[in-house]
Amino acid sequence: MKNRVREYRENFHLSQQELAEAVGVSRQMISYIENGTKKPNLILALKIAKFFDIPVSQLFELDVSD
Repeated sequence: MKNRVREYRENFHLSQQELAEAVGVSRQMISYIENGTKKPNLILALKIAKFFDIPVSQLFELDVSD
């Protein structure tokens, strides 16, 4: 899964900690998502997309291999 979380977070001038607090997860989870180590569950993906006021499909994109 490709994601643009880091890109949006940086465009909003937010730290990982600030985004994490806004969506109710740890800073480490945001780091994992940005690095592709972990994939967010549906609820978290929706919360992040809602925070940035964009469709979830604009933030996350499935790879063919997924």
